[in-house]
Amino acid sequence: MQLRIISLAAMLGIGLHLSAQSIEKNYKGLSDGNPISASVFCADPTALDYNGRLYVYGSNDHQQFIKNNKKNGNGYGDIKSLVVLSTDDMVNWTFHGTIDTKKICSSWTTNPWYQGYGVSWAPSVVWRTKEDGTEEFFLYFCNSSHGIGVLKADSPIGPWKSPLSRLMIHRDTPGATPCSAVFDPGVVIDENGVGWITFGGLDPVDGGTDIQPKNARIAKLKPSMTAIDGSIAKIPAPYHFEANELNILDGKFVYTYCSNWADRKDSDWNKYKKEQGISLSKPDKCTMCYMVSDDPMNPDSWVYKGVYGKHPGFPSPNNHSHLHLFQGNYYYIYHWGPLMQKMKDGGAIDSSCDGYRSICVNKATVNEETQKVNSVTLNLTGATAIKNLDPYALQEAETTANSGGVMYEDYKNVKSDTKISSLGNDASRNLYVKMKAGAWTMVRNADFGEEGAKSFMLRAKGTGKMEIRFDKKTATAVATLDFTSSDWEDQVIVIDPEVFKGKHDVFFVFTEADKVQFDAWNFSHDTTVGIAPSRTVEGQPSARYDLSGHRLNDGTSHRGIVIEQYKDASGTKHTRKRFNSQR
Repeated sequence: MQLRIISLAAMLGIGLHLSAQSIEKNYKGLSDGNPISASVFCADPTALDYNGRLYVYGSNDHQQFIKNNKKNGNGYGDIKSLVVLSTDDMVNWTFHGTIDTKKICSSWTTNPWYQGYGVSWAPSVVWRTKEDGTEEFFLYFCNSSHGIGVLKADSPIGPWKSPLSRLMIHRDTPGATPCSAVFDPGVVIDENGVGWITFGGLDPVDGGTDIQPKNARIAKLKPSMTAIDGSIAKIPAPYHFEANELNILDGKFVYTYCSNWADRKDSDWNKYKKEQGISLSKPDKCTMCYMVSDDPMNPDSWVYKGVYGKHPGFPSPNNHSHLHLFQGNYYYIYHWGPLMQKMKDGGAIDSSCDGYRSICVNKATVNEETQKVNSVTLNLTGATAIKNLDPYALQEAETTANSGGVMYEDYKNVKSDTKISSLGNDASRNLYVKMKAGAWTMVRNADFGEEGAKSFMLRAKGTGKMEIRFDKKTATAVATLDFTSSDWEDQVIVIDPEVFKGKHDVFFVFTEADKVQFDAWNFSHDTTVGIAPSRTVEGQPSARYDLSGHRLNDGTSHRGIVIEQYKDASGTKHTRKRFNSQR
């Protein structure tokens, strides 16, 4: 890739330093891993891992937040898209945008009305490799309480399509009802390549009780993964309410779900324990429970194993989780409300806001041979990094561990052509982030190595000044980049490898910004990338710097590469590199 150098390097101590008061606040703790996004409200997580990355999908609470003019409670009725984020290190997360289920399912039937599209909540996702070597991704979601829809793609971020003209499971599907809510799918593909789906919940049905609501369902899927294969069976899950998911551990089915809000009577539980031959304590309200079976269509085969996830507590209105094995570790992925609460407390959002959730991750301990899932500790610390970030690889601007002054609506699509995707359309391969003065993003554990970086590339457009800071958002800049461009440019500055070495949390702080759009960045070991031969250009230099970023006084002679800042006839600021042969 040929780079155009149109920027100014100002090294340590030279760049304009923005006062701490002018930097946007962070509402996610700077040392915290939870929630995974500091800028997107999302909930009801599910996940898949593909090519070394963990992709997490969730209900798009932020869409409801915007629809409500960033006020009031989350009523869920305007959530008509799903959110996608991914990571390969468990601390830096890439926001891939949203999957616009309303658009994708716009051709669904409206007769009868409950088989048509309404909303999209609580996804579950799986993928497989077919015999011909092609890959298929299937994403299931609940259409309110009316039923289960399915989407299909050939990559984890789409583009997604609807293989059906209506819901896959609905109230007319034999065996789906009686069920208070035909929702919250949980899907898994077993070791023989067979797909399975669980769903159902809310109030007791068909003579059910608080302790045995009779509203949990399981079914086998046809090879197409888009239709039920045979009958639908019941799972006798005690205190079952919602949030169904499935895992396979050592050949056995592990069914997880959220318990209901009903009062627990000791007499009911003691009777249940005796009937089931177990000695476990009754689950608290709204906790994540699990059951195990080796014959999933036989209701009598399911054994209750206890609680593995507590309710996260205030201000989370409900509970939903997914258990996932990634890179040798199990993770408990769930939602909670700390970001919303801290933003309310800090005056960043209206005090009337309620129920806008955020996805969080904590490590889980699982014994696959016994299917024992230990109770998970929920905290803001979150998961620890399983690898360092490579600053020499091209990194997208929407990959962050934290940020300030950036929200969901500041993520946009680079191209007006939405065949690939766009925010609010389909999970995007091509997002950028709008940055205002004082806004910043941060990545954690960037490992520059012992050799150190010698240049930095910023892909952006607009006019602005960006400071690179290490380890603290208020730290003195280790490099400063001035840029102006009306189109996307790869803007390169030369930096000091003695400074840019070792491992650091890296902050990109935009101290000045006029219509700035931030797309990507990376560092390089190369010092000569993009240096053009000397040529005559318009404009007289207003400032000159050597490659170390030290300003050269007027009249100072210098042999070698000189960085010159100048303005053209229209007053637009530019930067050029020239080789000066004179001392």
